[in-house]
Amino acid sequence: MSEPRFRGERLQIMLTPDELLLVDDFRYKRRIPSRAAAVRELLKRGLAAEGFVSADAGAKSTDFGVTEAAPKKGNGRPELSD
Repeated sequence: MSEPRFRGERLQIMLTPDELLLVDDFRYKRRIPSRAAAVRELLKRGLAAEGFVSADAGAKSTDFGVTEAAPKKGNGRPELSD
């Protein structure tokens, strides 16, 4: 077994219940030992992926989600059409 890595930085994120369910499903299907390890694996895969668009200037964290496809208002909720 390899030596443990020192992880000196904590990264805290907020997820919706649907996003957390996706992380947990990914974790359990691959028998990954923890949510943190699953998130690191997803991050590694995302950073290796190509074809994503860079964020526009002034973009907010609420503009980015995993499960919502509808455009969002400034409060992070999907835009409702009349």
